Amino acid sequence: MRQNPILTNDDRDNPLGMLTNLFDVAMVFAVALMVALVTHFNMNEIFSKEDYTIVKNPGAENMEIITKEGNEIKKYTSSDSDSPTNGSKGRRVGTAYQLENGEIIYIPEK
Repeated sequence: MRQNPILTNDDRDNPLGMLTNLFDVAMVFAVALMVALVTHFNMNEIFSKEDYTIVKNPGAENMEIITKEGNEIKKYTSSDSDSPTNGSKGRRVGTAYQLENGEIIYIPEK
């Protein structure tokens, strides 16, 4: 009796052997998706060694300021209370405008 040369090795004994290849493909796809998302949303500065500041939802009630100084990342949120319970909250005290020539004008609120 002649055997099929494809099935001569131990592949017949391990029915889950194909799942390892699927896992490898899924991991490569997940890493590629993460890299694509980082480049699409221009979040490259998160992985750099430079210090940066990001303002999310500027001028809105739920505005957040995220700063990175060295290896430390801080997040500040605005609140209406004058006495914050911790150092990570603040309140809006004015508005800053940048002119076409690059000059910044600060207008305090009353």
